Amino acid sequence: MPGHINTTLFTDPACPWAYSEIPALRVIDWRYGSQLDWRLVLIGLTESAQQYVDRGYTTLRSARSHAAFRRYGMPFSPRPKARVSATARACRAIEAARLIEPGSEWAALRALQLLQFTTPIVLDDDDAVSRVVAAATGHDADAIRAGLDSAETTAAYERDRAEARSAAGSAAELQGKTASTDGSVRFTASSVTFERDGVRLVAGGFQPVAAYDVLVANLDPTLERRAAPDDPAELLAEYPDGLTTQEIAALLAEGNDAPDRTAAETAMLELVFDGRAERIALGDDAIWLAPERAGWFQGTLAAVEPAGVRRDPIGATA
Repeated sequence: MPGHINTTLFTDPACPWAYSEIPALRVIDWRYGSQLDWRLVLIGLTESAQQYVDRGYTTLRSARSHAAFRRYGMPFSPRPKARVSATARACRAIEAARLIEPGSEWAALRALQLLQFTTPIVLDDDDAVSRVVAAATGHDADAIRAGLDSAETTAAYERDRAEARSAAGSAAELQGKTASTDGSVRFTASSVTFERDGVRLVAGGFQPVAAYDVLVANLDPTLERRAAPDDPAELLAEYPDGLTTQEIAALLAEGNDAPDRTAAETAMLELVFDGRAERIALGDDAIWLAPERAGWFQGTLAAVEPAGVRRDPIGATA
């Protein structure tokens, strides 16, 4: 019988590389499903906005960077943010959600990633981040806000940060897909490790679907491997929190073929026409959901207070 592979994702909600890697990770999740036991480790890229300022980041530089990531297909709205933003507070909010209900950290991460790159939210705004996480998970926003600096959240966050900074000597370091910070070697976002029977395989940093697939297949060639669906509506049932066009294109692609975004969008528009899907504009693209989930996502979007973009000579985002 197929076994389970312990799968750890090292990521951060502010990293555009990690955000752009989501379609590839989604394909692996679809193919192997519950045979992969996923665990989330938050990197915590920065504790204070000043760290980015000291590196020379500006809001314009960040917006230009986000615009360049459009080539990977995920939605972006590359307008300059209102101010510099560190990532620690958002990571703490995700940890707080996990402490309230284990498993809800994934919905929290998903919401913050999508809104970080398509809305004016700044990830060190405790109130906005708490509202978004609450809307995405169904938790109480005040409970998330109160949990940001609790002893339990701090301990969980520091454990994640320490684990993320244990990449020295790994295959990721050999490939040049790690970063050196504070005298340690950390995994970059996103990195994935696969473990089974004492064997640990590492896919460091940004990787194609085939890289993950070959590691999983070598760990256990008896696994069941699900093919792409004939009906894209199956994807919305599997992922009720919605999928972007690029994610759908990747999921519909057979083998390692290049995703066909036009075909994916056409298929989803047909579902919308038939009343089997909803399309919600997001950044320069859209997210697709089952009709009964559209209101939930609209509520998550509404959790971000509209904020005008003001000039800030040192503003930056991660």
